[in-house]
Amino acid sequence: MKGGKKYIHFITGNIHKFNEVSEIFNKSNLNQKYKLFHSNLEPIEIQADNLRDVAVFKIKSVKNKLNESCFVEDAGFFVDEPLNGFPGVYSAYVHKTIGNEGILKLIGEESKTCAHFESVIALYFKPINEIKIFKGEVSGKIAKKMRGNHGFGFDPIFLPDTFPDKTFSEISIEIKNKISHRSQAFNKLEDFLKQNL
Repeated sequence: MKGGKKYIHFITGNIHKFNEVSEIFNKSNLNQKYKLFHSNLEPIEIQADNLRDVAVFKIKSVKNKLNESCFVEDAGFFVDEPLNGFPGVYSAYVHKTIGNEGILKLIGEESKTCAHFESVIALYFKPINEIKIFKGEVSGKIAKKMRGNHGFGFDPIFLPDTFPDKTFSEISIEIKNKISHRSQAFNKLEDFLKQNL
């Protein structure tokens, strides 16, 4: 703790994720009590069937390397129709290999699509030596082509139900941070931290 503030570390190699969470963090009341740090520690990532298991394993692999509370966030993009939830937990790898264009090719001419983003935050809360889990989810559909200049990952092809005519990449980060899976999970993390100041 320095200057009356507690440190909390967001462990991620994805600077886009950190910037998004930092924006949410700075607009919350948490920045009065906590200072958010970006940590480049490399957690061990396992292959698992669900995001929760991946996130818990990752935080366990690094929690003893820091003296303060820390968290990881794992997110997945699930094309429920017609791809039966693919790419899901493999989203980062699939985005690196076939990208948005590859997903659109797999969907082809299918007119009915259904998709969702999931976010799981695993927090190691130092004061009580416990791991806490916070989840967020946003549903929507798949655009026919990539659209927009904001966001990252699969944002250019995801049409959230709250803004069905715009992809995540076509809305501002301020609006995205009000409705996204990541903001929902972070809001739950925020509530927990406020209750345990």
